[in-house]
Amino acid sequence: MRFFSRRSEPAEPAAAPATGRSYEVGWLFKEEKGSVIWDAPQPVRQEPAPNAVPKSVAFCPAVIEFDRRHFVISCPIDIHLRLGRTPDGKLNMTNVLGERGSVRPATLNSMLVNMPQQEWRHPERPVIQIATPYLFVSDDPVYINQFPPFLHYSAAPRPGVQLCGRFPIDVWPRILMWAFEWHDLSKDLILKRGEPWFYVRFEGPDPSASVRLVEAQMTEELKSYAASITDVANYVNRTYSLFKTARERRPERLLVPKARG
Repeated sequence: MRFFSRRSEPAEPAAAPATGRSYEVGWLFKEEKGSVIWDAPQPVRQEPAPNAVPKSVAFCPAVIEFDRRHFVISCPIDIHLRLGRTPDGKLNMTNVLGERGSVRPATLNSMLVNMPQQEWRHPERPVIQIATPYLFVSDDPVYINQFPPFLHYSAAPRPGVQLCGRFPIDVWPRILMWAFEWHDLSKDLILKRGEPWFYVRFEGPDPSASVRLVEAQMTEELKSYAASITDVANYVNRTYSLFKTARERRPERLLVPKARG
């Protein structure tokens, strides 16, 4: 926002020359069972403002460039969770919706992962996870970044923070987990179907390159390779140390765009 007059306004810097470089990233569901409840990743597009002034924020190239590099994943179900303590002081999580909810309690329990307390970052901040079927892959040297939906306004902030992550999807195409660190135990965690759940953003060696997101096929090569890196955290502490081996064993091509009839 500018607070100085037009007379003192400095000249805008010239835009960086376009390189024409782009990275192709594929997205798919690792499991197709029930996948119709999960939406395709969508580019973050803020609603156009009624202000048509060319100098308004709605037309700022830096803002537009930032927004278009983020893709939003929508929440697939309604969730209302509450934390309490048992008489002996242990934490207890309750599904507030229970049988009244759209999700059967047994199904919700199969999606939720309560991390053991010794694996929390803080002894008073429980961490829960929800497994998603989303798998991203690329044949380019691309990293995926996972963020909370900070570009969307929420009237009811979540009672904690989303744990973010970053890893290379050309050698480590694994499913995404949504991890949440619960800070305010007196407040419920409420998620609603269709609301922005989290963002993903992709980066490669060339920061000026654009990203082309396409729906991908689960080929036999991708299925076999993804299986080779699944659950390796159960055996080693630092999975990043396995990237070199994974790259050596990687098929030449993992990303095959899905054909549409």
